[in-house]
Amino acid sequence: MALLEVNNLNVYYPIRGGILGGIQGYVKAVDGVSFRIEEGETMGLVGESGSGKSTTGKAIIGLAKITGGQILFNKEDITEYIGKNHSPYRKSVQMIFQDSYSSLNPKKRVLDIIAEPLRNFEKLTNAEERKRVDELLDIVGLTPDTAVKYPHEFSGGQRQRIGIARAMALNPRLIIADEPVSALDLSVQAQVLNFMKDIQKRFKLTYLFISHDLGVVEHMCSTIAIMHKGRFVEAGKKENIYRDPKHIYTKRLIAAIPDINPRRREETQVFRDKIAEEYIQKYNEYYNANDQVYDLKKISDNHYVALP
Repeated sequence: MALLEVNNLNVYYPIRGGILGGIQGYVKAVDGVSFRIEEGETMGLVGESGSGKSTTGKAIIGLAKITGGQILFNKEDITEYIGKNHSPYRKSVQMIFQDSYSSLNPKKRVLDIIAEPLRNFEKLTNAEERKRVDELLDIVGLTPDTAVKYPHEFSGGQRQRIGIARAMALNPRLIIADEPVSALDLSVQAQVLNFMKDIQKRFKLTYLFISHDLGVVEHMCSTIAIMHKGRFVEAGKKENIYRDPKHIYTKRLIAAIPDINPRRREETQVFRDKIAEEYIQKYNEYYNANDQVYDLKKISDNHYVALP
């Protein structure tokens, strides 16, 4: 059963100009995006900076205003409730942000940071609140004495765990993870990613995992959507995307995945040069006259590609 279903989502930003500041056009940050996430699944949303992937996540949780489209959560149309305080949907969907430091108030103790969602939605006594915060810290592998400290006293990985604890406070069903490990060292990235997979199994969480790194997405996700110019260029099961990419943009992203074997350096460079040449030569076959991505077409079971 689909926990989240997004239909024809649009997020447009007006371009103003002229003497009176009238609207001259729109920046289509997200343009007609549709997808569904099954309960307990991890869906990856991949693309370069400016592709619209983060805006999609923010629109779903209410941090970006939706221009058009429909969002269903647990089969209920919640489009009009998005962004409104104290709605059941706001409790059920939480977000983990890319910058673990700027997402935590530096003037507040960890106790107050994690307890903030509880204070907004639950009526707990001080003792009950502290007990719940200690439980959340234990879930993310931190000790109770962490609660009296401030964000600057922690490493990047520890701060991201605090952000995860805050996201877990209200027992959400869906977590939107926006580049949750891109600001961390590689060794710390692996720890946080494995930890996220562990708590997903333990609490039956559903993830929308947003990233520019196809290597990380392959480790985390079962289905993937590749985004470019505000639209999906390819979507499907990760096996289809990695083994048989069809869109030239997807091929370019996969070619950019680092190869740690130094003996394959020349072979990898030749492959990348070939893909770069194909991208230039066939660009007009995959984008229309207005430089826009075509609609997705089904080419096989669980594999969709934007084709004319």
